[in-house]
Amino acid sequence: MLSGGDDGVPDGIGMARLAWTRLPTADAEGAGPSTSAAAAGDELFSAAAVESLDYEVIENYAYREEQAQRSKFWVPYYVMLKWLFSLLIGVGTGLAAIFINLAVENFSGWKYTATFAIIKHSYFVGFFVYTIFNLALVFSSVYIVTNFAPAAAGSGIPEIKGYLNGVDTHGILLFRTLVGKIFGSIGSVGGGLALGKEGPLVHTGACIASLLGQGGSAEYHLSSRWVRIFESDRDRRDLVTCGCAAGVAAAFRAPVGGVLFALEEVTSWWRSHLMWRVFFTSAVVAVVVRSAMNWCNSGKCGHFGAGGFIIWDISGGQEDYSYQELFPMAIIGVIGGLLGALFNQLTLYITKWRRTYLHKKGKRVQIFEACLISLVTSTISFVLPLLRKCSPCPQLETNSGIECPHPPGTDGNFVNFYCSKDKEYNDLATIFFNTQDDAIRNLFSAKTFHEYSAQSLITFLVMFYSLAVVTFGTAVPAGQFVPGIMIGSTYGRLVGMFVVKYYKKLNIEEGTYALLGAASFLGGSMRMTVSLCVIMVEITNNLKLLPLIMLVLLVSKAVGDFFNEGLYEEQARLRGIPLLDSRPKQVMRNMNAKDACKNQKVVCLPRVSRVIDIVSVLRTNKHNGFPVVDRGQNGESLVIGLILRSHLLVLLQAKVDFQNSPFPCGPGVLNRHNFSDFVKPASSKGKSIDDIHLTEDELGLYLDLAPFLNPSPYIVPEDMSLAKVNHALLLDYTLIM
Repeated sequence: MLSGGDDGVPDGIGMARLAWTRLPTADAEGAGPSTSAAAAGDELFSAAAVESLDYEVIENYAYREEQAQRSKFWVPYYVMLKWLFSLLIGVGTGLAAIFINLAVENFSGWKYTATFAIIKHSYFVGFFVYTIFNLALVFSSVYIVTNFAPAAAGSGIPEIKGYLNGVDTHGILLFRTLVGKIFGSIGSVGGGLALGKEGPLVHTGACIASLLGQGGSAEYHLSSRWVRIFESDRDRRDLVTCGCAAGVAAAFRAPVGGVLFALEEVTSWWRSHLMWRVFFTSAVVAVVVRSAMNWCNSGKCGHFGAGGFIIWDISGGQEDYSYQELFPMAIIGVIGGLLGALFNQLTLYITKWRRTYLHKKGKRVQIFEACLISLVTSTISFVLPLLRKCSPCPQLETNSGIECPHPPGTDGNFVNFYCSKDKEYNDLATIFFNTQDDAIRNLFSAKTFHEYSAQSLITFLVMFYSLAVVTFGTAVPAGQFVPGIMIGSTYGRLVGMFVVKYYKKLNIEEGTYALLGAASFLGGSMRMTVSLCVIMVEITNNLKLLPLIMLVLLVSKAVGDFFNEGLYEEQARLRGIPLLDSRPKQVMRNMNAKDACKNQKVVCLPRVSRVIDIVSVLRTNKHNGFPVVDRGQNGESLVIGLILRSHLLVLLQAKVDFQNSPFPCGPGVLNRHNFSDFVKPASSKGKSIDDIHLTEDELGLYLDLAPFLNPSPYIVPEDMSLAKVNHALLLDYTLIM
């Protein structure tokens, strides 16, 4: 047993706690019904090239020595830097969002202007130009992802959600991932794919936050040591949480929704002072985005629309609703739950097939797949409107601000696509030949009765739903917020058309039902409630619709939960990212920790271990932590702490702590390491046992682990229920089971 006076180790670190230190078995090397560190993921982690993060503070000697050496000015500096970084995260994410939106809107504007100008003379040349334009943008996106930033593919939200729940996927927060996410999103969204930029913006905000937290990028010589103060996974996680909220706030111009999204969807650990910083970051994003958009109102941003802080302002729409409308609104919720659950299942099957068979064939196949989908999407969006006849422009109110057809080269309602007369428009082209933001604004618009026919809406719903299912999972940055809104608003407007025709009330707006449909599909697919409700209110500027949005969200989520889990949970499981459910399964209440670990053997290390034994343990086990044992006064084995795999690798690589004696070391070891020596790189490229080379003489030496272990880990008794173990893990405890 470690003692304070016999071997020179200071008091408080080496005293074994008899209440918890006895091993389940008497064998120190040990087979038993336990496993070290539930933070170690074993097969799940190794399958997806992920590893656990150490949100628990390791209070070893180096940590305590560093704490003692800090001056009285350190805490104010630490707090000031946290708030400064929150400000910088907000500014950086807001500028990134403006740049992405500016590029997407301008590329789309140039594309549509050129297309409409050419089809007046030749339809086929216009189709060729339109297709090549889209293909070039999509090719640039998939080429950047496959050859420069593979971790930038997809939305990134499942990986970020895993990171904030203690699981780090390699490469998701690198500088190259940030660059790939920004420019890849411009190519994939500007190229007309059935994808959105909102999910990638969440990942973008997380990357900006992580890079600030580690002082920049050392790989590209863009780092500064004076801000390299956030050296623990816990501090970095708080910054990434701010980045996630900033991404949502920038994507939807919804600062409160961004805070609630971070709270509800991505993180499992929340504190009141973190709430203040996340709220501050989202507020900064709102100011930056609004300032930039006000500057664009003067026409300095090219095809970037006048916009506004609210994306789809329908405050002038339906003012009230009757109880008779609640039933069709509930039907919208049911449809959203069914279509959302079906979307999750189809994307799960297709993505699994794509990862198993298609993407294993190399980068060229991934590039060819994305380009093929781009060609199919361009062909569908260009050919289908020809199957619909042009309709005469309706009589619009002079104060509605809507012109039919809209002037060439601008986006909006009533698109004149290959119509023979001037005062005609093509309702299907009105959806296809607009940016996604403008198409949704058209579907949400009030005072536009009979703008769309039911046949056109059904055609678009079937085709866009199919394209969204097939496109999701390709090797490009891909979000599903805006495509989900487009799908939901389409069938929502269909239901609204039926209600208007059936009830024959003039105060019913089809755009209101389109909004409810959008909320229902997102609720049925992503299973968000509170944050999504606030986001929909913020982006539509209509607080009167709040009860109706709540109704469809509750119905759609209940229906969707009956079939499967949310989109991000399904995709995280497919990627091998182990996420703990906040509501443990019933079977977990009837099992205990011993039952869960009965097929595992505890892997322990003695306090003074031979170097060759440590190397052997690291090579033959995937655990990220190992209990360290010592002999008590009566010869029994006692657990004196937990040492992390990453710390062992640091010690093996440094070699300065090796000793010839198999006895505990003296206090001189305390001056050999700083706490920063054990910090895991934020780039996720930590040390590997294969990178460490030791000579035969070094392998025969010994290493005293006592100064480097965590002396007070959380211990799980073998009869604790798995439901309680699950709860402890959600609180970021690193456990010995």
